[in-house]
Amino acid sequence: MSTPSIPVLTEPALPPVIGVVASQLLNPCQQKMLNEVTRQLNARGVITVLLNAETDVALTALIQQATSLALRGLLLLPGNKSISACNLPVLEIDAEPEWQADALRAGEATAALLLAQGHQRFGFLQSQPGDRAQKQSYCTTLQAAGMKLDAELTAGAGDRDGAYQAMMQYLKKTRAAERIQALFCESDLLAFGAIQAVRDFGQGTHLAVAGFGDSEEARSPTWHLTSWSPDIRQLIGRALDRWLGQQAENSGEEGQLQQRHSHSGKVIPGEMSACGCAFRH
Repeated sequence: MSTPSIPVLTEPALPPVIGVVASQLLNPCQQKMLNEVTRQLNARGVITVLLNAETDVALTALIQQATSLALRGLLLLPGNKSISACNLPVLEIDAEPEWQADALRAGEATAALLLAQGHQRFGFLQSQPGDRAQKQSYCTTLQAAGMKLDAELTAGAGDRDGAYQAMMQYLKKTRAAERIQALFCESDLLAFGAIQAVRDFGQGTHLAVAGFGDSEEARSPTWHLTSWSPDIRQLIGRALDRWLGQQAENSGEEGQLQQRHSHSGKVIPGEMSACGCAFRH
């Protein structure tokens, strides 16, 4: 079902107002998305109102409070779901076909890279149970190579502490010979928590880790995290063009996997030996 378009208002009418629904704003990927969404909407002459809601009840209350602003629609950042009773046009960024296609490419490319490193046992770490696109293609690519998903971990939240606890619990209860060797994480933030748990657990444990989102922190020597980098400018731009009834732009590049050191698991000779992350592996 297509999302109703929002009529373009012309002068001297007031500019349209869109509510941007967001939660977990401490997540660096959410911050990148929020920055790009508001920048592009503002460039289109649309005023944005941030609705920071964790639950349906909270979102309903915020929408009611914003009634006087004459909201014309709701835009949901990835990981946020609309309330069923909402009668406004809604755009869910992570439900857009191009976003889904990008996530599928992420899972495929990440699995291919981890397989190329010679890893034999694989895991996936997510914030909540679900059948996400990147996990689907990750598993499909593993299966095509004769491998399988050996561990599916759930953090219970989208933060690094939840990921830390989930990873630490897994390491404590799983025999060394049976542990996964490579882990693909739903987000960079979960990857940071998982890596820290491996470091704190010690006992000579090594784990190759890859993330999703390519946050600024992922590039730091502390983590040197291999991560899928979606072209969020293009993905958001096309979604907004369709939603607002504008001409979609076809320019831009597809997302790509940014390879650093974390997918190796262990220190390897050469560049990695001089990197700040090397002594932590």
